[in-house]
Amino acid sequence: MKEIARMIDHTLLKPETTKEQIEKLCNEAKEYNFASVCVNPTWVKYASELLQGTEVKVCTVIGFPLGANTPETKAFETKNAIENGAEEVDMVINIGALKSGNYDLVEEDIRAVVEAAKGKALTKVIIETSLLTEEEKVKACELSVKAGADYVKTSTGFSTGGATVEDVALMRKTVGPDIGVKASGGVRSADDAEKMIEAGATRIGASSGVKIVQGLTSDADY
Repeated sequence: MKEIARMIDHTLLKPETTKEQIEKLCNEAKEYNFASVCVNPTWVKYASELLQGTEVKVCTVIGFPLGANTPETKAFETKNAIENGAEEVDMVINIGALKSGNYDLVEEDIRAVVEAAKGKALTKVIIETSLLTEEEKVKACELSVKAGADYVKTSTGFSTGGATVEDVALMRKTVGPDIGVKASGGVRSADDAEKMIEAGATRIGASSGVKIVQGLTSDADY
């Protein structure tokens, strides 16, 4: 289904990713008209060149994958990514600060990226659900909304777990109808994607984007 293809961030964030793999990712994104490609900052400029003139946006990650950088560093990384062509940024919160109850720092951290991206790129906030209690998940979502983020996102895909239907539903309930929810990590099939969307996800982060859309419909529909 074209509708679901337009909800997928076609993702490749492995440290050993090569230029040829980025080219393949971008070609697949063009073929299936995915919402974006999500790549590490070093590949933003190249992906942007490959996708010029298409509807596919370039998304990158900030403070990835640990989130333990300073707000100033994340803001600089965001500005640099936008200069290189990023139109969406997925930033990892300061997880340790959240778990320490230092909510002011968590909000400042998110706001630094939101302000750096304002008017130029969407901001998605990765809360890394697998490391949080239910109460902490709710708090992280509330702080993301307060700081002006466009989306909350479940996971980096590099921690102890990925997206779950329960977490997506909790995040949607917490942020309300006007903020995006991105399910990321372990979404590998059309069935997985449909369950996440039913639970309230408006974007899917997946390295299996092609497999997901091929599982939904035949290639002839594209």
